[in-house]
Amino acid sequence: MAPAITLAAEAPKLSAANTGFMLICSALVLIMTPGLAFFYGGMVRVKSTLNMLMMSFISMGIVTILWVLYGFSLAFGTDKGSFIGWTSDWVGLSNIGLTELWDGYTIPVFVFMIFQLMFAIITPALISGALADRVKFTAWSLFIALWATVVYFPVAHWVWGAGGWAFELGVIDFAGGTAVHINAGAAALGVILVIGKRVGFKKDPMRPHSLPLVMLGSGLLWFGWFGFNAGSWLGNDDGVGALMFVNTQIATAAAMLAWLAYEKIRHGAFTTLGAASGAVAGLVAITPSGGAVSPLGAIAVGAIAGVLCAMAVGLKYKFGYDDSLDVVGVHLVGGVIGSLLIGFFASGKGQSTVEGLFYGGGLTQFWKQCAGVFAVLGYSLVVSAILAFLIDKTMGMRVTEDEEIAGIDQAEHAETAYDFSGAGGGSARTAVPAPADTDAKKVDA
Repeated sequence: MAPAITLAAEAPKLSAANTGFMLICSALVLIMTPGLAFFYGGMVRVKSTLNMLMMSFISMGIVTILWVLYGFSLAFGTDKGSFIGWTSDWVGLSNIGLTELWDGYTIPVFVFMIFQLMFAIITPALISGALADRVKFTAWSLFIALWATVVYFPVAHWVWGAGGWAFELGVIDFAGGTAVHINAGAAALGVILVIGKRVGFKKDPMRPHSLPLVMLGSGLLWFGWFGFNAGSWLGNDDGVGALMFVNTQIATAAAMLAWLAYEKIRHGAFTTLGAASGAVAGLVAITPSGGAVSPLGAIAVGAIAGVLCAMAVGLKYKFGYDDSLDVVGVHLVGGVIGSLLIGFFASGKGQSTVEGLFYGGGLTQFWKQCAGVFAVLGYSLVVSAILAFLIDKTMGMRVTEDEEIAGIDQAEHAETAYDFSGAGGGSARTAVPAPADTDAKKVDA
């Protein structure tokens, strides 16, 4: 018998299919930020609409420049002590070849870089929903720059960077349950504990001014989330990305139905805001877990998240923190649920052979998930609160009370979202006066 000949493993080659797929996914993730802007923008009162849109849009500008200058290097460069990365050749995206491949994959470094940039953009934008109506735009812009640098970039390295402590420990986070949603939700809580409540919190009506905008935003988020989740496998070669795509749809549907069922039982109605919020809760929860669970597991993850997040949004009234648009209740709680449920529902037939408690794997993975979840939560909450405190004590974090009451759009942007001057549809001399007994309808602004 002839001796066996050992052949060296063939080095990965650039895949045009995977590269094209990842560029499309990157664009899908980017559209999530305008989607988030519409989602949040519809949930606030008329006088805060533009400010809410701008708080998301400005992240696309600030984070992009920081990512190019040093963010990509900090998050994904050569590991330094399991806490941060650094590769000087990546500063300013210098010395990266056009066809240089991301290590172990078939896509160029530039493609991986741009895909991860979109995650870095939307994460601080998520925080803004907790701060509606009351934060100076300059202060918010500075906070984004500082927070991305000292919180997001290091945490991204912990979770996804080669050598990062959570990555090496085996914490599973397919697409951002810890690095994105828990990170943003904990940051939101830290900031609102520093800057305080809106004027009139728990006293004045603060209803969404445009539920159609909310539904449009949630639809864009749902659409873009397929790139967010399925793209995080960085290719299409083994079916794991397809599993994640399928589980994203399933968990989102289950969470929306569960939220609506809870809402009907608890409050007696199925609301459009509940449908939109439930869908987002499902998207959040399946983000870390979708590559590890089966489709039936995705139903369980979505349903559990839908009910628990619906319950969690009311905690702000019980404990007195003003989380304006439920960032804590949906993103923090949903991220924690999705991350921890991996320890129970991981099937061992997805992204890895890791099995959760319900598949005979015991609690080993659950405790690893706990380590990742609570480390990110604690770090982000504390550092975010410190950053908000420092900004508040130097340049001031909040607009004045008079500006908040009159409307932050006019105070910070010198604009209003809607021009009602021509709403009558005719000139003064042709307008027909209303009957004397017609009651004027008040618009909650």
